[in-house]
Amino acid sequence: MGVAPFLTALLLAVSPVQFVQSHAAGGAFAEPGGTSDALLTSWAVLGLHAAGADAPGSLAYLQSQESQLVTSNDIAIVALAEQSLGSRNEALLARLHVVASGRIGETLNSTYWGVLALGRSSPATTRFILAHQAKSGGFAWFAGGKPDSNDTAAALEALRVAHVGGASLRRAVAFLRSFQNRDGGFELDRGRGSDTQSTAWAIQGLVAAGVTPPRSAFAYLARMRRADGSYRYSAKYVTTPVWVTSQVLAALAKKPFPLN
Repeated sequence: MGVAPFLTALLLAVSPVQFVQSHAAGGAFAEPGGTSDALLTSWAVLGLHAAGADAPGSLAYLQSQESQLVTSNDIAIVALAEQSLGSRNEALLARLHVVASGRIGETLNSTYWGVLALGRSSPATTRFILAHQAKSGGFAWFAGGKPDSNDTAAALEALRVAHVGGASLRRAVAFLRSFQNRDGGFELDRGRGSDTQSTAWAIQGLVAAGVTPPRSAFAYLARMRRADGSYRYSAKYVTTPVWVTSQVLAALAKKPFPLN
């Protein structure tokens, strides 16, 4: 082996898990040069847990931030992370308000995440989600919005919790699959181009639906890995590497949410 390949192999010995763990202080995670926050810490915790790795001190940090959480999405994601660390906080989950229609929180997206955090879906909530499935088979962030791959993947994870199968599930899977590009990656919206997070979401969504993700999607992720263990956002851009890498970890483990 020549010197250059040897150095490359040596650098790649830094794992994505090690990269994420190296950006924690006192259980709180931050992007390089950034400040820590509860959401990024939650994503890091979820990714590390999916990979079978620890996040020392993160539970105490997340619990200290609960009073600062505002949106239902924030509450649900933090609750999911705390659950992966062995703590189910019913008082926090009670802040996920379910309205008469079955909607949880403010949007369709918060409903998907609410189901994942609660670990259950009432009949009304299941009907609400299915009633907002587009003719294309996809799901959107909000009622009347344009369906995209990420929200469809999240909806598939929620439908798994709700034990929904049949035609609705098949249509959603077909819609999600249609976002895969020739490079193996998945894109968020039509024509946007492949990105690492959308590819990771697609893998989790397909696994949740009981479908084997395509090998080409994992090959795309492998090409996005950097020498320091992190992942590029896309072939063109490197941004928010801790967030991106954390979401890749769950996809590589082939584990949809909720993890427990």
